[in-house]
Amino acid sequence: MARSLLSSIRTPADVRALRPGQLDALAQEIRTFLVDQVARTGGHLGPNLGVVELTIAMHRVFSSPRDTFVFDTGHQSYVHKLLTGRQDFAALRRRDGLSGYPSRAESEHDVVENSHASTALSWADGLAKANELQGRSDRHVVAVIGDGALTGGMAWEALNNIAAAQDRRLVVVVNDNGRSYAPTIGGLAMHLDALRTTQSYENVLSWGKRTLTRSGPPGRLAYDALHGLKKGIKDVVAPQGMFEDLGLKYVGPVDGHDEQAVERALRRAQAFGGPVIVHVITEKGRGYTPAEQDVADRFHAVGVIHPETGLPVAPSRFGWTSVFADEIVRIGRRRPDVVAVTAAMLQPVGLAPFAAEFPDRVFDVGIAEQHAATSAAGLAFGGLHPVVAVYATFLNRAFDQVLMDVALHRAGVTFVLDRAGITGDDGASHNGMWDMAMLAIVPGLRLAAPRDEATLRTALREAVDVDDAPTVVRYPKSALVAEIPALEDLDGLDVLARHEAADAGARRVLVVGVGSMVGTGLEVAEQLAAHGLHVTVVDPRWVLPVPEALTKLVGEHDHVVTVEDGLVDGGVGSHVAQRAVEQGVVVPVQAFGVPREFLPHATRDQLVTALRLTPGDITRDVLTALSRR
Repeated sequence: MARSLLSSIRTPADVRALRPGQLDALAQEIRTFLVDQVARTGGHLGPNLGVVELTIAMHRVFSSPRDTFVFDTGHQSYVHKLLTGRQDFAALRRRDGLSGYPSRAESEHDVVENSHASTALSWADGLAKANELQGRSDRHVVAVIGDGALTGGMAWEALNNIAAAQDRRLVVVVNDNGRSYAPTIGGLAMHLDALRTTQSYENVLSWGKRTLTRSGPPGRLAYDALHGLKKGIKDVVAPQGMFEDLGLKYVGPVDGHDEQAVERALRRAQAFGGPVIVHVITEKGRGYTPAEQDVADRFHAVGVIHPETGLPVAPSRFGWTSVFADEIVRIGRRRPDVVAVTAAMLQPVGLAPFAAEFPDRVFDVGIAEQHAATSAAGLAFGGLHPVVAVYATFLNRAFDQVLMDVALHRAGVTFVLDRAGITGDDGASHNGMWDMAMLAIVPGLRLAAPRDEATLRTALREAVDVDDAPTVVRYPKSALVAEIPALEDLDGLDVLARHEAADAGARRVLVVGVGSMVGTGLEVAEQLAAHGLHVTVVDPRWVLPVPEALTKLVGEHDHVVTVEDGLVDGGVGSHVAQRAVEQGVVVPVQAFGVPREFLPHATRDQLVTALRLTPGDITRDVLTALSRR
C-alpha cells in the first residue's frame, strides 16, 4: 500500500519538496484527516477546513521558522501543525495532547499562543521591526488574519503602523471567508463583499492590453493612458483603496482554494520587499458537506460528532447559555427598553433567539469588545438598558471601557459573562478566571454569580432593574446543575445548609460558596460536619461588593471558608476578609480559588483536581488550618 503524502511530511521542507501535481491530493488527505480526528475529540473544524490550500502555499513559499508565521486567532492552525510534523491528534485539546491553538511548548514553528482576536498584526509589526533593527533582512513575517478579526480596532491600529515603513518584509494574509463565528458584520464586511464580487483590475488591464495594442499607435497610447490611471481603475473595478490609502501594497482577491494561485500571490508579496496585503477568499468548512450546509457557523467549533453526518454523538443538554437565551427573551417581552449587544458571537452567547424575536434591538458590533462596552454606555444614556453578552475571558479586553465609560458615568449596563471560571479545553487564554478579581475594583459595579437555573434567571431580572451602575452576571461553561434550594433568606443571603454539632462548644465554620463552586462548598460542609464542627453554608448570589449581611455573619463564626473558581488573589474571598477587618471583625478567612498563573489545557475536572479545589482537598486544608489554631 502506497504511503500517504501527509504521513511523509515531517517538516515544512517536505511540503516544499512536493510536486505541484501532488498538492491537491495532499489537501484532500488533510481534510479527511481533520474530519476523522476532530470528530473524535471536538475542536475548531470549520476554520481549518477553510485554510488547507492557504497553509500549504504558505509553507511552500516561506520557510518557517526562519520566516515567522502568526495566526489570528490561532484556532485555524491545525493544518499548520500537520505540516510541521505534529500529526498525533488523538488527544487534541486534552491534557498532555496538542493544544487547540499555537503552542511554543509544542514547536519552534509556533510563536503567538494567545487566542484572543485582532492581535496578530501588532505581533507582526513588532517582529518585523525587530528583524529590521537586528539586520535580519533574509526573512519575512507572515500574519494570517480573518476578515472577522479585522473588525477589531486593534488590527487597524497595527495596519496604520505597518504601513509607516515601506521596506519591512511583512505579509498580511487576509483570510476572507465572510464569517467570524457567524457572517461578518459591519462596514468592513460590506467592503470585502465588494472585493469578492467584482472582477480585479488586473483582468481589466489584461483585456485592455490585448485589445488596444492591436490597434496600432493610437491603441497603444490609449492603453498607456489606461495603465497610468491604475489607481483610479482599481477603485472603480476592485475598490481596495481602503488598504492602499494606508500605503499598503494590495494583491488579490485570490481564490483561496486554488493552491497554485495562492502560491503565485504569496510569491509576488514575498518579492515586493515591503508590507503587502494578500486578500484570499476561502470557504469555512470547505470540503465537508455537513459543515458547508451549516448556516449558523459552518461548524466553527464542534464537540464529538459522527464524521459521516456531523451529528453530535451525545445530544447537547439544556445548559447555562440556554437558560440565559430563554430568560433574556422573556425580559425583552416585558421591557421594550432592553437591548442586546454582542461581539461577533450572537449564537455562542445565546442571543440568537432574542435577535429572532427583536431584530431591531440586537447589535452585533463585530470582534470589538471595547466598542461594545462604550457603545452600551451611549445606549444607556439614550434611555435604553443594554445587555452586553460576551465570554468572560473577552471582557478583559474592555476593562478600561467598563471602568471609565460605563462605571464612571453610572451607566445602567448589564454584562453577561458566559464561560466564566475554569473552562479548560481551550487553554490559558480562554479560562474566564480573571473577571471577579478584575471587576472588584470598579466603583459601583455589582456582580452576581448564580448557582443554578433559578438563581440565574433571578439575577438577570435583578440586573436589568439597576439603571445607575454597571451590573455583571457570570455563569460557567460546565453542565447545568440540579436546583440548589435555599433553606432561608438571611438579609439577602441564601442559607443553603446548617450542620449542628453534638458538642455545643464546637467551633463554628462559615462556608461561602460562589457560583459554580456552591456545590463544592456544600460537600465541604458535610465533610467538616463529620469532624464534629458546626457548619453553615451561604450563597450571597450578589458577591461583589461584599454584602454587609455577609460581613456581619462572618463575625458570628470562628472560621470562614470561601470557595470560588476565579483568582484567589483579589477575588471574592480576599474582599470578604478585607471587609471584615474594616468592620473590626477578627475572624480568619481561608480563601480557595485559582492561583495567579496561566492554566494548561485540560478538562475542567482535571484542572480542579490539579489546583486542589476538590471537596476532599479543601476539607483537609481547612482541618489543618483549624488544628494550627
